[in-house]
Amino acid sequence: MRTKIRYYFHIFAPANSSNIVFMKEIRILDKKFREFLTEKAIQQRIEELARQMNNDLAEKEVVFLGILNGAFLFAADLFRRIDFPARISFVKLASYQGTSSSGLIKELIGWNEDIKNKTIVVVEDIVDTGNTLERIVDELVIRKAAEVRIAAMLYKPAAYTKDIALDYIGFEIPNDFVVGYGLDYDGFGRNLPSVYTLIK
Repeated sequence: MRTKIRYYFHIFAPANSSNIVFMKEIRILDKKFREFLTEKAIQQRIEELARQMNNDLAEKEVVFLGILNGAFLFAADLFRRIDFPARISFVKLASYQGTSSSGLIKELIGWNEDIKNKTIVVVEDIVDTGNTLERIVDELVIRKAAEVRIAAMLYKPAAYTKDIALDYIGFEIPNDFVVGYGLDYDGFGRNLPSVYTLIK
């Protein structure tokens, strides 16, 4: 059976107002989502993060480490804006099933880069509990990275349970399930240019 993603718009017209606001909503499988962060807002914020990194890291030997699958779009858009010599690699770990974290971290793809004495920028799509992040940072410490910095497109402070500092944060968001811009619901929705939140 072929799965369809349906797009439709809701019009909200506040009382005594001539302003009409278009709210984009979509359906993925059995759930509805409402646009939360627009493509324009996301790209503007990535531009700001890249500018900050270009100032902070230009004199360092840097390897960007994207966390698959979710961070592939964020990592690509960010890395294109980096104007100093750097490398990028990816590792794949998984902890999500459906719309909630399983709490279990399983490494699926090994580490290929020599990171000893290098500055590593971990590029995450979303940080919620911090379980995946802690697993990655522990591995980087074991492999003798000189410095580890964390870049997260989305951060859920209400869900975060770790003490690892986040150096570059795109957006702080509520502890709700989101999809789009690399994030998925059961494998679908990663290609959406905006971020959508679940309509409960």
